Amino acid sequence: MAKAPVRKQDNRTFVGLLVLVGVIGVAALGYVLTRPGEKPLTVDPSIPAGTAEGYLLGKPDAPVQVMEFGDFECPGCGNFANVTEPDVRARLVNTGIVAFRFFDFPLSVHRNSWTAHIAASCAADQGKFWEMHDRIYAGQNEWGLSGNGEVTTNPIKVFRNYATEIGLDVKKWEDCLAAKPHEARIKANAAEGTRRGITGTPTFIIGNKMLPSDHVIGYDEFKRYVDEALAAAGPDSGKKAAKVAPAQDGGAKKGQ
Repeated sequence: MAKAPVRKQDNRTFVGLLVLVGVIGVAALGYVLTRPGEKPLTVDPSIPAGTAEGYLLGKPDAPVQVMEFGDFECPGCGNFANVTEPDVRARLVNTGIVAFRFFDFPLSVHRNSWTAHIAASCAADQGKFWEMHDRIYAGQNEWGLSGNGEVTTNPIKVFRNYATEIGLDVKKWEDCLAAKPHEARIKANAAEGTRRGITGTPTFIIGNKMLPSDHVIGYDEFKRYVDEALAAAGPDSGKKAAKVAPAQDGGAKKGQ
């Protein structure tokens, strides 16, 4: 007879443990879902734009100045970065003919674009903007628009892997993500594009000509515009362009 109450007490204890485990589980899940930096970053609309300042690749005093207004989640931008830009860098930037500047132009239709731009700006703090730029575009289908139109809900997890791959101090990079000190610069870069009448990406300004974003140009077309800019800059600049060999067009895809 004395055993029955003990069994009842055991049942109450067991139920209590189940409830406790459930509460802990829900709390742990809530922590995972709300842990800072594990969702797309938002933008503080109250932060005013700073000064437009593109990310430079090449010699700042190169005879041809090129500006790209790009969105990291734009498929056309990714096509240019992965297919055409390697030739542009090797044949035009590294030879001192072109100064190439990338300006942030995140589009509101792309949910993870702001997060990508902030991730790249924080890599720039450690001198590795272009390494992050290249890795973000190379892995665009891992964090951005996939073939069926889906995007990841946790882009920072992907970008954290990229930060490790390219050798960043990940802790400093994560601190930068949390603080978002470069929001004003990104806004300013986008505002500069808007001031110039840009509505889509990728849009290029080569010399004094703006190339619309209705297609992504290949190397040969890109070089043709560079040659025209060199010719306008004078005969000495034209001699430099003659030394640059053309490359096969890498194809073009429509960007957004």
